[in-house]
Amino acid sequence: MTALRIVLADQLSENIAVLQGIDKAKDLVLMCEVWDEARYVKHHKKKIAFLFSAMRHFALSLKEQGYQVDYIKLDDPDNSQSLKGEVARQLCSNQFDYIIATFPGEYRVLKDMQSWEADFNIPVEIREDDRFLCSPDIFISWAKGRKQLRMEYLYRDLRKKYNILMDGEKPVGGKWNYDAENRKPPKQGLNIPTPYQAPIDAITQDVIQLVEEKFSDHFGDLDPFFFAVTRQDALSVFEKFLRERLCYFGDYQDAMIQGEPWMYHSHISFYLNCGLLDPLECVKAVEKFYHQGKAPLNAVEGFIRQIIGWREYVRGIYWLKMPEYADENFFEAGHHLPDFYWTGQTKMNCIRQCVLETKENAYAHHIQRLMVLGNFALLAAIDPKYVNEWFLIVYADAYEWVELPNVSGMILFADGGYLASKPYASSGSYINKMSNYCKTCSYKISKKNGSDACPFNYLYWDFLERNRDKLQDNHRIAMMYKTYDRMSDDKKIAIRHDSHLFLKDMT
Repeated sequence: MTALRIVLADQLSENIAVLQGIDKAKDLVLMCEVWDEARYVKHHKKKIAFLFSAMRHFALSLKEQGYQVDYIKLDDPDNSQSLKGEVARQLCSNQFDYIIATFPGEYRVLKDMQSWEADFNIPVEIREDDRFLCSPDIFISWAKGRKQLRMEYLYRDLRKKYNILMDGEKPVGGKWNYDAENRKPPKQGLNIPTPYQAPIDAITQDVIQLVEEKFSDHFGDLDPFFFAVTRQDALSVFEKFLRERLCYFGDYQDAMIQGEPWMYHSHISFYLNCGLLDPLECVKAVEKFYHQGKAPLNAVEGFIRQIIGWREYVRGIYWLKMPEYADENFFEAGHHLPDFYWTGQTKMNCIRQCVLETKENAYAHHIQRLMVLGNFALLAAIDPKYVNEWFLIVYADAYEWVELPNVSGMILFADGGYLASKPYASSGSYINKMSNYCKTCSYKISKKNGSDACPFNYLYWDFLERNRDKLQDNHRIAMMYKTYDRMSDDKKIAIRHDSHLFLKDMT
């Protein structure tokens, strides 16, 4: 029995399910760069270069270990430029008894794979992606019968199941969650380490040239290119985080400083999501650092919660609710995405900084995404389909399974509270507290109304009033409506007037 085994761009792990039990002498591994995947949205240039280079390095590593690999480059003359087309070409030129794939990260790819058996008249086995700690089926069972789904409860269950930061049946330190200790604003004198920069070898250089030639109309900068594209370099990124950043990760994980896009974050989401790093190995390494006294509990728990809590939770929501989830629009938002999300040309300094850093790095940390870029999109009633497309395009760690729930559920509350318990809406005061962006902004954070007032200030109250019928019963924001109701009529009129003018000019 001979198998055609498919490895996708986000499955670059030697332990991936599709490679288990492989017969190196008979089975063929297929990897391919195709237009359909690179351009179904116009991905950031750096994202494409990162994944193509990582794929080429991974294919080379497999070949060196004796695997039979057919790697189809984007500019190969016979490339059909679709995954299904390349599978069809293999079936025409080789004799296989069946196809094996690993469960993909996007609904549209799964639907494509599920059509192969009938279209090609060959058995197709789609194996569970066991890099994740909670399969879609397990998540469905966990969610069944619950009135509300909340990440915290899944997180606790997975902590217990995998014995992570546990003291018997209780959490280490006596608390499950140290989030309240992880919201320190930035302070003067922080000595933020430089991020790891992987060397650029001939393979990566060839890919960079290819992307410059073939994707010149895509968003983003190719230079400087810093991504790790091998497992060894990805491990170096993670080890540098452990040594230099983990101890302060908890304290400053929500902080933003102009000119410091990397802060104390780990910068490993790229590598977790494409397979170069394994989530559980990273969790265990961080837990070991805590037990060795090298990192505080609030930092360690916060890191672990992001991986085995939030990451698993959003994936579960995605597969539970697709395909309908992609069309959720609870607030009936309909504005187009402003041009400044691509250019950074806006007087709002916080937006400008986050867009320009995203353009350069194909990265922004979670508070920049949630409380600046996402918060504005929420307040300005931008249609979720445009916001989702933008986030999927611009970030190198974005795949639909992680992007869509984070944007539609967490950022935009477009699912009406299925994923999160409240909209993460905020005036400019939060950004001012957690960053130094406001100090050099054209707008005045202290002003609530008028042409030079911070737009977040009046848009926040306008958002609440516009959506009062949908939000006033939410206990987590009921107090804000009481505050709004105490405002004078003149104040409310000014809020509506300023918001109307701003949104009109924006469009």
